[in-house]
Amino acid sequence: MMFAAFMKMAIQMAVVYLFGCTGEILIEKGGNLNLGIPGIMCLGALGGAGGVDLYYHLFGLDNAIWIFFMLFVLFFTALFACLGGFIYALFTVTMKANQNVTGLVLTTFGVGVMKFVGSFIKIDVLSKAKYLFRATFIPFEKTGPIGEIFLSGGFLFYLAFILAIVLAIVLSKTRVGLFIRAVGESPATADAQGIPVEKYKYACILIGSLIAGLGGLYYVCDYSGGKTFVDGTIDAYGWLALALVIFSIWRPLFGIAGSIIFGGLTILPNYLNISIVQIKLFGMFPYLFTVLVLIITSIFGKRSVQPPSSLGVNYYREDR
Repeated sequence: MMFAAFMKMAIQMAVVYLFGCTGEILIEKGGNLNLGIPGIMCLGALGGAGGVDLYYHLFGLDNAIWIFFMLFVLFFTALFACLGGFIYALFTVTMKANQNVTGLVLTTFGVGVMKFVGSFIKIDVLSKAKYLFRATFIPFEKTGPIGEIFLSGGFLFYLAFILAIVLAIVLSKTRVGLFIRAVGESPATADAQGIPVEKYKYACILIGSLIAGLGGLYYVCDYSGGKTFVDGTIDAYGWLALALVIFSIWRPLFGIAGSIIFGGLTILPNYLNISIVQIKLFGMFPYLFTVLVLIITSIFGKRSVQPPSSLGVNYYREDR
């Protein structure tokens, strides 16, 4: 039973990473390296928490209609996360600013705004709303280890895995996915074939930012059960989500497995009788594994395990 409890917590923690990883994979497949994902996750958390607080003051939570409540909160999460994505896209796609610098500034902005504005949101309201996020609609018994691990999650829990699977199918099996990969590999060639490069980049950045923002919402309102997020570590999880993109070699399905590994490493110290120093060492493991993956993929050198060729490089149409 201890193993089942551990796996349940590991997979629940993995959802935070999976949202961020899935969103960034889409953005990077379109050729943009967005180091602002930690900030966007913070903005998504702020928007979602603000939506919960506003819903509470407008309608109350005692007799809340679940579907209306979720749509209300998701709207504000999407608004804030896509705002961050739009800022990044405007500077990097339209204005051709340095992608690394823009992303880092966006992360600093997102974390700062969350900590300042978030301090005005009442934490007890988020605690009251957690039952709405954790509501599960599985129509059969959730007994035994399988039920405890896989069948007791809420809407956002399952949405994370669904989005990763859908993205994998879109990128590998559809015409849209082919165009996205073409833009990421060689925007000049894609442009010559009539593919609207800027439109695809904007779409990837905005949709990817929305997905990543859901990770912040999940962490604040579901996983942490409404605990304070002003002093939380959402941005730290965002950096791990970026590392997970490399660990999963830019494949959403690998991201699912990698997120569970990262989630297990995150919560493992809670099950071990170890010192604070040893806990800090555990925090290094995801990054060490990522470096190991980079070394292995560099040795083998297969194109299929490398990032998009034009990742992080701005496209100047006049140079085509």
